Amino acid sequence: MTALALALALMAQDPAAATVTTAPAPAAEAPADTHPTGAPKEDYPFVAWCYGALRGYLDLHDQMLPEVRRIESAYRPPNRTLAEDMKVYADQQKYGQGKLKDFQAALTAAEKASLRPINQQGAAAVRQGRSIWNAGPEVKKSTVAQMWMSWALPAKCETVAASLENRAKLMGTAFKVNALEEEAPAEAPAPAAAETPAN
Repeated sequence: MTALALALALMAQDPAAATVTTAPAPAAEAPADTHPTGAPKEDYPFVAWCYGALRGYLDLHDQMLPEVRRIESAYRPPNRTLAEDMKVYADQQKYGQGKLKDFQAALTAAEKASLRPINQQGAAAVRQGRSIWNAGPEVKKSTVAQMWMSWALPAKCETVAASLENRAKLMGTAFKVNALEEEAPAEAPAPAAAETPAN
């Protein structure tokens, strides 16, 4: 894939510039705090959005794999086998399943700690995240496969999920302590000592 992208980039350049440029500069990795376009801003719905986007990605695995294999077979980088490249997608599935569990734990903790029901808001955000994988019939399967191959879970998803879960657990503990203090009965007076009958 990289060799093809480089070749296309060089062909698109001005011929004079192409002779000077040996390779394009590597793209800078997005900072961990970059917020995905269109995702909710608040932590709870954002984590739910991340869950939906990742769930959609994982659910496409079996559907995308034949096209991914075709693409990977057609554009082979040197010194790497097809099996090595295909293993990456299996590893991503395993990693993604683990992250889904982390996101679910964060969402559940937030729902338990909330004083009002928020699960409907979470369900809507999950649907919104999952919808990033809705491609119309006019989009070629190869295009969807290329997008699927290059997609990565936003780094912010993991940091926000961990923070949300920690805060929710702390809040939940505080609520439990307050509830115990309110429900604790007033201390009962000590029973009077039984009088000893006089002889």
